[in-house]
Amino acid sequence: MIPSLFDEPNADQLARLAAEASTCTACPLADTRTNVVFGEGNPDAPLVFVGEGPGAQEDATGRPFVGRAGKLLDECLLENGMTRKHVYICNVVKCRACIIEGSSVQNRAPRPAEISACSPWLERQLAILRPIVIVCLGGPSASTLIHSGFRMLQERGKWFETSPFAPYIMAALHPAYILRQAGPAYTAARSSLVQDIASARLKVIEARKSPPKTLF
Repeated sequence: MIPSLFDEPNADQLARLAAEASTCTACPLADTRTNVVFGEGNPDAPLVFVGEGPGAQEDATGRPFVGRAGKLLDECLLENGMTRKHVYICNVVKCRACIIEGSSVQNRAPRPAEISACSPWLERQLAILRPIVIVCLGGPSASTLIHSGFRMLQERGKWFETSPFAPYIMAALHPAYILRQAGPAYTAARSSLVQDIASARLKVIEARKSPPKTLF
């Protein structure tokens, strides 16, 4: 009997996919990257966070969310009794999108063609993980995985159940956006991320308690 793909541990499948992605040249971002930032965390996690793309520190280390935004995400996870060992973290695009002007290198938003070129890697990644809940960090991720033109201010924190990638998916503010706020705006934005992570954690717990849906 030929073994099913799902008989192979997620960790092994992800490692093989990451190795494939490390040599990807599907878009021009390959020309300026230092490392492909594939993803990290618990390969069997029921909760997956998907951001927009790597920045300078992520590009340098090959790890997602390791700069100031990553530190904030870690803090918000910890306030919900979780660490990176409990979740999986990745991005819509796996290479840093940047503008190079002389010796200056600045982050920029990935272009639609770059997101499209990288989509097969994310889709295969999520197919392996098969999470119960996905939290999109930021509008670009939500527009990619939930629906185009996602309105963060109006739709943040709402649950969607039509995604092919997980039974439940929602969007939360990106930690980098929160860090750009000040005073009461920062406090409110940070609190919303903590609350959305709490909601995602609770959704996982509830889903695990619910009996599986069947036709009969």
